[in-house]
Amino acid sequence: MTEIGIHYLDASGPDGIRLYAIGDVHGRHDLLAAMHQHIESELEYAPDWRIIHLGDYVDRGPDSRSVIDFLIEAQKRDARNIMLAGNHDIGMLEFLADAEPDGLFMNYGGVQTAQSYGVDLARDAHWFGKAEAVRRGHAALVKAVPRSHVDFLRSLVFSVTFGDFFFCHAGIRPGVPLDKQSQQDLIWIRDAFHDHPGLFSKVIVHGHTPVPQAEVMGNRVNVDTLAWKSGTLSALAVNGDDKRILTVHGKAL
Repeated sequence: MTEIGIHYLDASGPDGIRLYAIGDVHGRHDLLAAMHQHIESELEYAPDWRIIHLGDYVDRGPDSRSVIDFLIEAQKRDARNIMLAGNHDIGMLEFLADAEPDGLFMNYGGVQTAQSYGVDLARDAHWFGKAEAVRRGHAALVKAVPRSHVDFLRSLVFSVTFGDFFFCHAGIRPGVPLDKQSQQDLIWIRDAFHDHPGLFSKVIVHGHTPVPQAEVMGNRVNVDTLAWKSGTLSALAVNGDDKRILTVHGKAL
């Protein structure tokens, strides 16, 4: 029996709970703070809410350390701030555990993340070669990253669901029940998910794959608008049947 899916136009959030899903931040603390300020201005009279961060807090942008500090404090203030894991967040954990010179962290923005902690991973490469330079930088970074940041990265969950919406970083594997999705797919999948024409049991809200502006499809919503470079951070806002895209703007890099 084929499962009947739900279309974005028909989807709604839980009664009495406003939902906000914020796309990939990638070290843009300025944009994250601006988005929270915008959202908080809407929540003054809201009976209940959830702010869901869709992962990729680190790498590429200039201030990953401040992004993590901001999220830790937000979660301490109110547990309704929910943080999901992105592939770059897991990549940072993997690098801290093993100084892989050609992994995700080193090749896709981890150098900028390390710089936000006061560590220059590329500084010694001319003298020692890449592998040895990375090893030396790794040791410095392990010392520089607060334990609270490591604990935060380890605490990230891979998906949540509210009402007719399923939230994750990258997407889902079509044909697999939502509660059986692999962590690998939830933070990495692209083509098999993007190319699927059918509806899912819930509308999938994700980031991971940059688009010029938030992409609203019948079966999914992509709010990754390349914030670290474009200077535009996007979010999906859901209040019952009402659904909107929010954006905040800053300096493009």
